[in-house]
Amino acid sequence: MKKIAPNQQYDLYQDPSSKQRRVSARDLPKPHIFLRRRMPTPTPVFATYWDFAKRRQDIYFSRLFGSMRSLEENYVLRHFRFTNAYRSSDRVSQYLIRHVLYDQSWSNTDLFFRLLIFKFFNKIETWEALQSSLGPVSWSNYSFKEYDHCLSQIMSKGGRIYSAAYIMPSGITIYGYKRKHRNHLKIIESMISSRAPDRIAQLPDFKSVYLFLREYPCVGPFVGYQLAIDLNYSALLNFSENDFVEPGPGALDGIAKCFSDLGDYSPADIIRYVTDIQDEAFSIFAPEFQTLWGRKLHLIDCQNLFCEVSKYARVVHPDIEGLSKRTRIKQAYKASNRPVERPWFPPKWRLNEAIECDPRWNT
Repeated sequence: MKKIAPNQQYDLYQDPSSKQRRVSARDLPKPHIFLRRRMPTPTPVFATYWDFAKRRQDIYFSRLFGSMRSLEENYVLRHFRFTNAYRSSDRVSQYLIRHVLYDQSWSNTDLFFRLLIFKFFNKIETWEALQSSLGPVSWSNYSFKEYDHCLSQIMSKGGRIYSAAYIMPSGITIYGYKRKHRNHLKIIESMISSRAPDRIAQLPDFKSVYLFLREYPCVGPFVGYQLAIDLNYSALLNFSENDFVEPGPGALDGIAKCFSDLGDYSPADIIRYVTDIQDEAFSIFAPEFQTLWGRKLHLIDCQNLFCEVSKYARVVHPDIEGLSKRTRIKQAYKASNRPVERPWFPPKWRLNEAIECDPRWNT
């Protein structure tokens, strides 16, 4: 199979299963519930957005059921790293749901603390090192000194304690520690001490949770929204993921590549728009999209897809500039050594029963 270098431009027509198509405003499906007077103007990347979502979802199911054929059909998806079409099905999200939030019954305080410890670092290996060294992560047995020692030991041996998925501000101006993990531990302490878990449980809607989290140091718009989504996976909250969206920098770049003009739509409106018209759009641009066992894409998924297609378009549509002006995809795809677990989602979604009954597990 042909391979490409990370900085080599990719000719879409090298892939016989890909077709670049022109898209005009006439091709845009009309929204059902989210109509503005002036519609956005699509670029060819708009069609690629749906094609990418389908291809990435096909790869997800291929990996689950033991076939890598759909991955090998696309050179870009084979060579570079992209997240899944559904955020909750990504490896880190799956670990969070299964092993951090639902591994046993936790108090609201312990649940919130566990989530923050996991997400501030966002690295499975860091979580497992803490568990191995200190026992079950919980507020009831937390010690700043012990957590700091464990994390410092990892770093002293050349290990990394933070994921490269996003960069957390250091917090040095708040608490003054040169090592940012110490500042982050203090921020988490302050959140627990201010009774954040109980206060969050009383909030009336999803946006209120996001705004509440934003009040704390180092929790900017992107991190605040990600934390709110992760909290909503847990038993602490039960809002719809379609209640609120906060576009991140990558999503803004993807939106700028998909549309040359947003019309009367804001970036958040655009994410709501594509979520609204997904059935029609897939039927036009990428037929036979496989949902997540009947669960359609939600706002967080469509936002993530804009982020991923912004990267994908750097290679597939190098002539279309976004906001970031980036031309390369940095992260190459590397297969994980971890065994693929059967997916498991928040029980309130009622997907786990459908997954268990899926006949493809026995083929």
